[in-house]
Amino acid sequence: MRSINGYTRTCGLLGNPVEHTLSPVIHNFLTEKMGEGFVYVPFRVQEDKLAEAVKGAFALNLLGLNVTVPYKSAVIPYLQELDPLAERIGAVNTLVRCEKGFKGYNTDMPGLYRAMCADGVRMEGVKALLLGAGGVAKAAAMLLAQKGADSIVILNRTLERAAQVADTVNQFAGRRIADAMMLTEHERLSRDGKYLAIQATNLGMFPDTAGVAVEDESFYDRIDTGYDLIFNPWETKFMKLVKSRGGRAFNGSKMLLYQGIIAYELWTGRIVEEPLAEAAYQKMMEAMKL
Repeated sequence: MRSINGYTRTCGLLGNPVEHTLSPVIHNFLTEKMGEGFVYVPFRVQEDKLAEAVKGAFALNLLGLNVTVPYKSAVIPYLQELDPLAERIGAVNTLVRCEKGFKGYNTDMPGLYRAMCADGVRMEGVKALLLGAGGVAKAAAMLLAQKGADSIVILNRTLERAAQVADTVNQFAGRRIADAMMLTEHERLSRDGKYLAIQATNLGMFPDTAGVAVEDESFYDRIDTGYDLIFNPWETKFMKLVKSRGGRAFNGSKMLLYQGIIAYELWTGRIVEEPLAEAAYQKMMEAMKL
């Protein structure tokens, strides 16, 4: 059992809600195994208290923070500095203490890359679909562009949001790789080959597990691989529909793991080797009783 004393530092999670988070499992396991002197706790923050929460965290000498929904973009005005990748994406999920405040990073994009590599999902040369147009969808689209996807279609309830993400990705890629489409227009998708589809909405997340962005089962005939960024439930309705039409499907548990590991590395300056990452993943599975 680790001792907590006057030298112990604190890291944590800002969000609302935070009760379902597995991040404390990951970080407290890593810090125990690597001998770092910090503890990790979740902080539920009301929307009108976000600025005070960031200022208070700095005043209380917190080492670093993760940021989850709904504050990944809203927190940016209260930061001292912003990493260039986070600035491009327009969302942060990790805050690192600096001299006069916190510096914001986005570890979703590199975390998703490590997760997809671990699951054996190829991005180079694929036709990709993005369901959703929020910050994590933008990070995923930029990753696909960076790693050599042939094309990306961003499907969203509103065309305007999807078009904004597509414009950002095209500027990032230096070429027209991304197009926008409303979810209701999915029948317009090309039937020439199958897609890698990344599900980046909250639809289907516990406790509303019946949700899915596209109900039409024929849509899933076009998907070779489905990657749902939700990790609870373990198998979402999106994943079930992909599998029912012959595709393979993955959840977001490894993305959660690796984005957390990258945050841990930013806070501590230490590298988490793969055997320890795998052990942390097993701890997550135990916590979910899987």
